[in-house]
Amino acid sequence: MLTSDKRLFIASAPQKDGTMKELCLNPRMVNRHGLITGATGTGKTVTLQNMAESFSALGVPVFLTDIKGDLSGLMLPGNPEGGIAARIAELGLPAHGYVNRACPVCFWDVSGQKGHPLRAAISDMGPLLLARLLNLSEAQSGILNIVFRAADDQGLLLLDLKDLRAMLALAREDRDSFKDYGHISTASLGAIQRALLQLEADGADAFFGEPALRIEDLMLNDIEGRGIINILAADRLINQPRAYAALLLWLLSELYEQLPEVGDREIPRLVLMFDEAHLLFDDVSDVLLSKMEQVTRLIRSKGVGVCFITQNPADIPDTVLSQLGNRVQHALRAYTPRDQKAVRAAAESFRPNPNIDTARAIADLKTGEALVSFLNAKGAPEMVERALVLPPESLVGPASDAQRAAAMASSRMAGRYDTPIDRESAYEMLTDRFTARQREEDALRREKEQEKRRREEHKREKEMARLEREREREETRRRKEEEKNDVFGALLGEVARSTRRTVTGAVGRKIGQSLIRGILGGLFGGK
Repeated sequence: MLTSDKRLFIASAPQKDGTMKELCLNPRMVNRHGLITGATGTGKTVTLQNMAESFSALGVPVFLTDIKGDLSGLMLPGNPEGGIAARIAELGLPAHGYVNRACPVCFWDVSGQKGHPLRAAISDMGPLLLARLLNLSEAQSGILNIVFRAADDQGLLLLDLKDLRAMLALAREDRDSFKDYGHISTASLGAIQRALLQLEADGADAFFGEPALRIEDLMLNDIEGRGIINILAADRLINQPRAYAALLLWLLSELYEQLPEVGDREIPRLVLMFDEAHLLFDDVSDVLLSKMEQVTRLIRSKGVGVCFITQNPADIPDTVLSQLGNRVQHALRAYTPRDQKAVRAAAESFRPNPNIDTARAIADLKTGEALVSFLNAKGAPEMVERALVLPPESLVGPASDAQRAAAMASSRMAGRYDTPIDRESAYEMLTDRFTARQREEDALRREKEQEKRRREEHKREKEMARLEREREREETRRRKEEEKNDVFGALLGEVARSTRRTVTGAVGRKIGQSLIRGILGGLFGGK
């Protein structure tokens, strides 16, 4: 709720004289960031909802994460009853302009089921956050960084998981093309590929792709000038804490890199409210933590305020915690020595108030009560006050599925992100390159096969020619042999005939002579 001077009326603190002190958040100090802490069930979500609708009324767009699914009630006017109605009456809020009204909202959901699909390109996520999301070792993170660098150098867009898988496959199959970037271990490549498969199995692959979220679409106002409250459905996403943390860190990084410097403004350009903020800092590397500290510190100059919501201030690293100037502390339970230590640490983070035992108050706070300390106009924290948080003007609790669907259908984002786009990127380009190489290899293989067939045909022709020559030589030799035999046979026949004539003549003469002698002897012997 806004005061007449456009300050954000968040809580009311009872004073000793019976009056109530308004605890208001100075819009100029919103970019000094904030922290809402407290145990489960102590009223953190109501405080978050109250702040979000106050920012919206001021004309400041908000992006918040809805862990339990009950912040969708922001789209509906409140219907106070029970404790909320009693609190309204106790604080005399109607006299301060309190009315039950709805806020302009836009629903988002990574899966696209409870809101418009929220996507980012792999290249926008970057190797540092992606390594965090995949839980990679330092060596594996280094290889992932090489893959991103090689993709940039080769003009290969990394938009979705299949693009990254294609680059990893290229690094495995064509390691020579990566040798200038450093050694790439096959085992580490395999580990990254397995992590991607697990990420895809968890459904987080729906986050990567196009159309990617445009930051300016989170910074819109309605026709009345109220800031639109962007609600990310995170009731399922929270079951994948690394994906949840990576998404929020990506959003911070994108805002820091894309928005121009504007310095301190009368009102912020955008406020981010991250529930279960401890997940952003669990098991982060020193490099990533340093990056987060830098972004948190410098994003204020972009006109962006960040509010972390978690159970205990100890969930936030000290270097980040020191940058959170506006604080609301709900009750913490102190049943064990460790809990008591956490309560003392939380108490010591406030500027002391001599009228309040801060540590004791933290343990005694009732639901809807909080210790509050905002920054004054000079940027210094006010003394802590024990206060009653104002109930929201919108509905406390979830909207129905039908009401949510109606809001999505009438949203300015309807149709803008609902249909995924798969334009040419690393996967398609590498596939085309592989196909072209396959065609070249197939053509070369066919040419080699044809050349082989030609050589074999030529060899067969040579062999047939050789055999033909052998046959002709054999035929010539045989013919010559036959001719030789014919001549020799004719010669032998002539010799034989001559011999026969000679022998026949001699024998005939001898026989003739014998006959003549025989005849003559007979004649003469008879005398």
